[in-house]
Amino acid sequence: MDSIEVSTVVHLPPEEVYEFLLDFPRYAEYSKHLREVDQRGDGGTGTNYDLTFAWWRLSYTAVSEVTDIEPPQRIDWRLVKDLDARGHWQVDPEPEAAPEGVEEATRVRLYVEFAPESADERLVDLPRFVSLDWLIDRVKPKVKSEAERVIHRIVTDLEGESREVTLTIHAAPDSV
Repeated sequence: MDSIEVSTVVHLPPEEVYEFLLDFPRYAEYSKHLREVDQRGDGGTGTNYDLTFAWWRLSYTAVSEVTDIEPPQRIDWRLVKDLDARGHWQVDPEPEAAPEGVEEATRVRLYVEFAPESADERLVDLPRFVSLDWLIDRVKPKVKSEAERVIHRIVTDLEGESREVTLTIHAAPDSV
């Protein structure tokens, strides 16, 4: 299994950050390749999301499911078809990281674990002479850059203004 884990500090209380992260349909606003999110359920455990991605000449809809929530700390999810992948958002208070003039700070961590070898070649209609292995090699770095982009945009939206965000990369896929 490959994994990506990135985190950053948000200058808000954990409860506010957690509620923001529960709004999965909003994620399409943050990602360069996520075009649409359709929700089936109330947002809690068991809710499914159809996540339509587009990159290069390809389009794919992943179906994810919220597998567990632990307010205000954690949201677990997994893909339910085509690819073995799962992950979570972790929200932890980190008061010592609050800059002067800011009352609270929270560390937000995105963890994604996926098995590229679990992808079926029939999952995407590939152009002639393009192999699934070639596609996987190109997508791995995109997963990392998208995770970074999403976290930066979430911080901007949460705090109401853009600032330089320090991302800590705890793990990255092989070959990135």
